Amino acid sequence: MIDKCLFPAAGYGTRFLPATKVMPKEMLPICTKPLIQYGVEEAIEAGIHTMAIVTGRGKRTLEDHFDISYELEHQIRGTTKEKHLADIRNVIDKSRFVYTRQREIKGLGHAVLTGRHLIGKEAFAVILADDLCVSKGDSVVKQMVELYKRERCSIVAVMEVAPNEIISYGSIAGDWIDDNLAVVREMVEKPTPDKAPSNFAVIGRYILTPRIFETLEKQSAGANGEIQLTDAINALIKEEKVLAYRFSGIRYDCGNLDGFVAATNAIYKQMKGL
Repeated sequence: MIDKCLFPAAGYGTRFLPATKVMPKEMLPICTKPLIQYGVEEAIEAGIHTMAIVTGRGKRTLEDHFDISYELEHQIRGTTKEKHLADIRNVIDKSRFVYTRQREIKGLGHAVLTGRHLIGKEAFAVILADDLCVSKGDSVVKQMVELYKRERCSIVAVMEVAPNEIISYGSIAGDWIDDNLAVVREMVEKPTPDKAPSNFAVIGRYILTPRIFETLEKQSAGANGEIQLTDAINALIKEEKVLAYRFSGIRYDCGNLDGFVAATNAIYKQMKGL
């Protein structure tokens, strides 16, 4: 039912300069794997096998990572080092990767619209690689896919944040069905605390119906002069149901240094069984 996942990956990653001068921020490693691989593995766990990646200039290493490296594999074949490629080989074997370039960086909404021809006329997932989500049970995207099977509508993942932090997110107002699920009435991108409809923040996991593309085509620039996905979803609410899902798991904002270090420490402890 949901067989495609869109990865917007054209941003500059300026908060990690100079490391991201030549390295895409999506390729920054959390222990032994780049951020985007965690996202792809999350999508695979949800039963998704087509990864549509919107890239930009200087992002060629993303494509190379999800491809076979014949010289490297030849050099380490039969050695103890070969086991370190098991995870990425599994990802490559289970996935199909398609790419397009976002010529101008005009915001998340514009990045999603750029990937339209890769998605077609079907519902799809969106993963922002610098939001690393860890859960003890099903992955966050799998939780959302299961919800989509029942509800057949767009879904945004939300988490509660401190009121003074909501200015960094999209904020939702909704009618709560239960502790974890709400029908969204309004979404506001990066509101000041006094204008935020709630302190429930949208994070980088979405299930979207194809109608979002029509909405994005009409969307004018919003916060920071960019085409905001939040604004487009807010317009979509007038046409069809959109749900907010408070997911089970922990989200690390690896788009900033504090979140990146916290995620690295958490994954390291998980790997070591600490």
